[in-house]
Amino acid sequence: MYAVIQAGGKQHRVTKGEHLKLEKLEGNGGESITFDDVLLVKDGDRLLVGTPNVDGASVSGKILGHGKDKKIHVFTYKRRKNYSRRIGHRQEHTMVEITAIKAPKE
Repeated sequence: MYAVIQAGGKQHRVTKGEHLKLEKLEGNGGESITFDDVLLVKDGDRLLVGTPNVDGASVSGKILGHGKDKKIHVFTYKRRKNYSRRIGHRQEHTMVEITAIKAPKE
């Protein structure tokens, strides 16, 4: 059984027990979280596709913790203008463990 959810502006294919790195979510470590934006659910031979979401479907998970990714260095310059700039960015993320996928009854 798997599902496709939308979180942080991206779509993720998830299964039960999977660890997932998402963009930063509200909540502390150990708290549970529910994703209601479920776009697709595959349960055995049954395939449910939403328009855009599947009614009655949800995915629940547990927040494992928060962190930051590796630093991305950005260098920009304008030739012949004596202009250059170097900046960096570290994206914050949340680790989530998927605990259950609930599909609607037919």
